[in-house]
Order: sequence, then structure tokens, then C-alpha cells
Amino acid sequence: MASKIYPDASSALDGLLFDGMLICAGGFGLCGIPERLIDAVRDAGVYGLTVASNNAGIDNEGLGKLLRTRQIKKMISSYVGENKEFERQYLAGELEVEFCPQGTLAERCRAGGAGVPGFYTKTGVGTMVAEGKETRNFDGQEYLLERGIYGDLAIIKGWKADEAGNLIFRKTARNFNQPMATAARICVAEVEEIVPTGSLDPDAIHLPGIYVKRLIEGKPYNKKIEKLTVRRREIA
Repeated sequence: MASKIYPDASSALDGLLFDGMLICAGGFGLCGIPERLIDAVRDAGVYGLTVASNNAGIDNEGLGKLLRTRQIKKMISSYVGENKEFERQYLAGELEVEFCPQGTLAERCRAGGAGVPGFYTKTGVGTMVAEGKETRNFDGQEYLLERGIYGDLAIIKGWKADEAGNLIFRKTARNFNQPMATAARICVAEVEEIVPTGSLDPDAIHLPGIYVKRLIEGKPYNKKIEKLTVRRREIA
């Protein structure tokens, strides 16, 4: 069987990128974002992208890099409050935005990966989120029909993987990477460490290797903090 391991992000994405594609990107804030793969998408110069992601990074970090280069046409996102360029492009009519409640976004990606084309939820009923969407009454309660998301490519970040692509996430990085990995035709993962197959405890695997088609080791990482908060030093 051919190896899933590629030497770098550019080679791992070779032949997968095209203008106008839908990319499902993992990460939660700046935690667990596929930094190397995002840089490779930027360097490839593809445009007109639709990106489903919890957020769009911050200015010039994470997906914010693709906003700066105007490669993203539409964002399907939940939280976008930390990105000034996102705000500017949206208010100027340069960026299409589909706002989606956080839990609904996670379920839309999980559903897409499970082959479920749509589901009903109470979240968003009576708000702008419900505009133009089908509703249905169940047991006297109103529900919205939300569509599953299934993209052309998923790019995700893990902590550790074996050579077969079985993958472990670490803490908050698990939040959106796991559902995004299944919600696309092909998943490319970057991790901090690749170990021999059989080294990982099977009960500790968060994402089976069957979902991971290509894999890179992206270290070293400089783990960035969105907002640094420190405690004032006490004076003795």
C-alpha cells in the first residue's frame, strides 16, 4: 500500500486544489489550525474559495492569511469577532458570509460526513438564521431544516498520528478538527509527530486512518495566542 506520508504541505495538496472549491478547515480560534496546509493553499494561488470553519483566524494568522490575499469568496462560520479584515471585507460587500451557530456548524459537518443531507434543529428559530429556511413543527415546537456540509477537501491539524493515518487530537484542538475530517471527499492532515503504525493505543484513537488520505509532519510549531492575559505581579 502506498504511503500516506508526504514531505511537505505543498506536495500533500498537489492535484487537489482548484478555483471555487469548498474547503472544510479544522481549528478553534488559533488552536489546532492546519497552519502548514493553509500556507500551502495560499501559495498555490487558488481563488474563489468557500471555506467552512468555526472562525476565520485573526488578522494575517490562520485563515486570515487567505482573506488578506482575497482567495476566499465565502465563509461559512460561527465566530468571526477577532478578525478586522474579515469585518472590513464583509461590510464592504467583498466577502459573502453564511453565519451559523457553533453547534449547528459542528453538526452540519458531522452530518455531511455521515451521509445525512439535512437535519432539524431548534437553534436559530425566530432569528435571522432562520430566514429562507424550511421549518417544521414537531410536538408543538418549531424546528429549522439545516443542510449537511460535504466539501471537496478537508484540512485538519492533529497532535500525533501513526503511519497509517490513525490520529489523536489534543484538548481544544479536537473541537472542530474531528467533524471536519469526515466532511469532505478527501482529508489531508498535518500533525506534530508521526510514529510507527501500532505505536498508538487503539482505544485512544480519535480519528481512524481510513479518513486520512494524506499526512504531513508539520513541526516545529510556534503556538500563537489570540489574546495574552497575564496576572499582575504581586509586590512583596
